[in-house]
Amino acid sequence: MKKIETDAQYQKALKQIDELMLKIGDDHSFDNPEFVMMDRLSDLVTDYEDQHYKIETPSLIEVIKLRMYEMGLKQSDLAQLLGVSKSRISEYLRGKRDITLDVARKLHNQLKIDGDIILQ
Repeated sequence: MKKIETDAQYQKALKQIDELMLKIGDDHSFDNPEFVMMDRLSDLVTDYEDQHYKIETPSLIEVIKLRMYEMGLKQSDLAQLLGVSKSRISEYLRGKRDITLDVARKLHNQLKIDGDIILQ
């Protein structure tokens, strides 16, 4: 198979990979033809998934809300952590106001949000 073009081919390739993984066990050598086949199928599956099942990068607001959930923070907690008012946090989370450079730095330092997400 040179390329996976249909969902049926994709499902078949996934099944073959599962079967090959059981056969291969710990023999991850390129001398093992089953390992080579599994490696090739994995590349084809990845290409198909990249084309058909793209995962969108979350927005900064979505990431902030996720981090708040993970850290058990309420808007008032986040306001205190970032040194801004509760109403300002509300504006940020509703997309009514752009995040300032100072707040962006604090999001990175305090909430460990990746700078690339902040700058998007």
